[in-house]
Amino acid sequence: MQQGLTRLSHWLGSLCRIIAGIALLALLSVTILDVGLRYLSDLTGGAISLSVSGSVELVSYLLLFSLLAAMAASVEKSQVVVEVLTHRINDALKARLHGFYLLGFMVLGIILCVGLVNSALGAISHGEVTQDLRISMGPIYLFAAFLSALLSLRSLMHVLLSGVFGQQEESANG
Repeated sequence: MQQGLTRLSHWLGSLCRIIAGIALLALLSVTILDVGLRYLSDLTGGAISLSVSGSVELVSYLLLFSLLAAMAASVEKSQVVVEVLTHRINDALKARLHGFYLLGFMVLGIILCVGLVNSALGAISHGEVTQDLRISMGPIYLFAAFLSALLSLRSLMHVLLSGVFGQQEESANG
């Protein structure tokens, strides 16, 4: 079972890294194109006046997707350990703290997912669209909810894989 969970988590992490990479590349492309077109307009004294429509919207939603996907991709590596505070703590306690940390990310992902699904349903029922590009907000919210669900799922998988809470019970019984 652990091998299956490990493979699934690795596959989901790779998927999230790909999504984050694509979103980040798209974000950078939109930004570079928009800045380049504005610079061209300045060089020509406004004779060539082109811009990327809705660039601020595109960048903000692509940033959302890249951040959520990156969080889900690196949940098991993302804990910052402050050595000054943890150098005297034994490894078992550090592992338990890491397990609680991952549970916190799981709860965060669930809260985000539920809120985004509710926003998506509201956006779909009311026909909510983005301000500049008039893109339906429902799919945007649903994709963000999917990425939040992946954050929760991968966090839970790594809690289960670490055996943190199982070790606690075994040591209490043993």
